[in-house]
Amino acid sequence: MTPNWTIRLPDGQYDGPDPDGFLPRDEIVAMLERYGAEAPVRTGVEVTAVDPEPDGGFMLSTSTGPIRTPAVVVATGMFQTERPAPFIGRLPARVLQLHTSRYRNPGALPPGGVLVVGSGQSGCQIAEELLEAGRTVHLSVGSAGRAPRRYRGRDVFHWLAASGFLDRTVDKLPSPRAKFAPNPHATGRNGGHTINLHRFARDGMRLHGHVQGVEGETIRFAADLHANLAAADTFAAELTAGLDRFIAAAGISAPAPDPSNTDEYEGQDGFAIAEQAELNLAAEGISTVSWAGGYRFDYSLVHAPVLDSDGFPITARGVTRVPGIYFLGMQFLHDGKSAILYGVGDDAVHVARHLAGAPTDED
Repeated sequence: MTPNWTIRLPDGQYDGPDPDGFLPRDEIVAMLERYGAEAPVRTGVEVTAVDPEPDGGFMLSTSTGPIRTPAVVVATGMFQTERPAPFIGRLPARVLQLHTSRYRNPGALPPGGVLVVGSGQSGCQIAEELLEAGRTVHLSVGSAGRAPRRYRGRDVFHWLAASGFLDRTVDKLPSPRAKFAPNPHATGRNGGHTINLHRFARDGMRLHGHVQGVEGETIRFAADLHANLAAADTFAAELTAGLDRFIAAAGISAPAPDPSNTDEYEGQDGFAIAEQAELNLAAEGISTVSWAGGYRFDYSLVHAPVLDSDGFPITARGVTRVPGIYFLGMQFLHDGKSAILYGVGDDAVHVARHLAGAPTDED
């Protein structure tokens, strides 16, 4: 979802011919494999527990036997387990149900319509691909915001980086729990383009509020579709207004906002999106429900007092209060770029310097 120039690992920056493009999945994987080959990385080993030893250090329980180590860096990210679908056991057996992690392409699904539940990045990207493949698509809309792919002549990520938006720390958010908010829907597919729910509806996708209940073939939706659409639009408006203020204050010469890729489908031309309270799957020919509720983190394998009441690591830029335990790669571990390739390297350098006993930026 971020341009190639944001690949900024220590001694592993993107140096290819298309810095403003988007590497496909397989190329990202190959890049990381090449990067990891420079270090003694052991793969295929599952760590199930991290236990402090009485005389210092830690004992790791692993799938290949115990490992003793003086320090542990937990870099498992934010997406260990699928967030369970609330009504997955109530749908008819004839309906294929799958989490977005198991979606591959439209051809892998049985014929028929598809209901995608969740409008975060994965849900919107899957819904768009299915619609382009000619499927009948229903999308249950949640609370995720949206952002333009390009804004005032540049990829929006350029402005987010230049303005300091990605440097915000948790204390600059509306509340500490805001760090768990879903990312705005965006895509790097086909060179990157704006995702807009209004455009989805205009192109034939049927939008609904969030799923409130399931009774056999009938899905019940909350009456919050228009409120959720408005929230996504407000997110985009506030984001771009902030970028406009930055551009003006910095005296940057940038073209005026182009409405063609941001708000062209926002309720114009009298187009209205109808809200529907119920949906009968059989009557609508829906054969698949894709649950796009996202993931949840789980750091319970670490048996030390380093987690808060949400189960999130308590750290100072990855350094915990328990000597020898560190974390990396979590959303807002330090700032808004800690979980992506653009910022995790900075946090890694900080942790590595702490491990080596060298002065850090915080010292």
